[in-house]
Amino acid sequence: MPKLLVLAWRNMWRNWRRTTIALLATVLGLILLLFMQGLIEGSDQAIYGNAVRLYGGNIQIHAPGFLAKANRLPLLPMDDADKVVEIASAQPDVTLAAKRINTGGIVSSRDTAAPVAIAAIQPSVEAANSIQADNITEGRFLQDGEGDAVVIGRGLADMLKAQVGDRVTLLGKSRGETMRQRSMTIVGIYDLGMREAEKGTVFVTLAEAQSLYNLRNEATAVNVSLQKVGEEEKVVNDLQAQLPGHEVNSWDTLRPEIRQTMETKAMTSNIAGFIVLAVASIGILNLMLMAVFERTREMGVLAALGMKGRQIMLLFLLEGAMIGVVGALIGCVLGWLVVFAVGRVGFDLSYGEGMGDITALLGNRIFPTISLMGVVWRGIAVVLIAALASFFPAWQASRKEPAVALHHV
Repeated sequence: MPKLLVLAWRNMWRNWRRTTIALLATVLGLILLLFMQGLIEGSDQAIYGNAVRLYGGNIQIHAPGFLAKANRLPLLPMDDADKVVEIASAQPDVTLAAKRINTGGIVSSRDTAAPVAIAAIQPSVEAANSIQADNITEGRFLQDGEGDAVVIGRGLADMLKAQVGDRVTLLGKSRGETMRQRSMTIVGIYDLGMREAEKGTVFVTLAEAQSLYNLRNEATAVNVSLQKVGEEEKVVNDLQAQLPGHEVNSWDTLRPEIRQTMETKAMTSNIAGFIVLAVASIGILNLMLMAVFERTREMGVLAALGMKGRQIMLLFLLEGAMIGVVGALIGCVLGWLVVFAVGRVGFDLSYGEGMGDITALLGNRIFPTISLMGVVWRGIAVVLIAALASFFPAWQASRKEPAVALHHV
């Protein structure tokens, strides 16, 4: 085996120009693949990170029975919400834990009315992590202690033909399923570039909702934000163990459509990556076919000297695999450096502003990122594909009769 490795390495560089071309195809293909993957993973963090912020957090904790009625946003007060916040905040991956009251209702102006989700929040706690607070384009965000103040989205403001300073009527379900209403002043309008999302949710202060919906000093949810999307399962398990009398769910459970989108996107990226590697493998296949054709007499000599067909086949497989190994090593290093360099400054997407919901969630800049294991696995995939591309030429080489091969011109 060591002798075959040495022989395969020497044979690989006999026609160094052709080998260099095959290596270039492999390296460039791998760099492109890693950069694509870095962009995809970076966009996932941007899209789903902002989507999680849009819905108020990675994890939500509720009183028992909430999930079965989640589509109705039931007002189920929690036992000791402050204690729940304290336990959640103690988790190492948690960046924010905040009390909320979430319910459904109707907001109306003189011109029209629209169904909405009403989110009652603690402004001083959530403002720093709120995508709505970051995108206030008119007026301001809520402040602690405000009474009849409401923040709405641009899409809803256009529908109601309302602006900052106008009064609207907010109608919502109270604790006993009775309807309560109050006249509110619009103090701010947020613009996410997603008109449907902007129509769906209005924000009031937690204290105002507690008064309006007969929930004195109580909350119906604790929203938990994490450092990174993808860490939810571990935190959910830890919190559920410490809060056995509560329901702990991630956005994966409460918003399954986001997971479905992620899985579809991952499948698309895998198919694109396979195509890139397949194109690179064509160069290796062509190289090995030419090598078999040019070295037919050489193979006849080796067979005449006693080398078995399987050894000749292994020799050509090793040559193809070595091209894959060298290409993978160079491509992985250069590809990681490219992703790292671009990830430090980000990839500008400001040209896509206003082009739809997805670009709105992406923001103005993507920061490509890829894990070390992601780089390693793609390098291994390149080596395997290179070996597979060499299989047919190697099989052809092993089947040549020595007498015929020696007379080949």
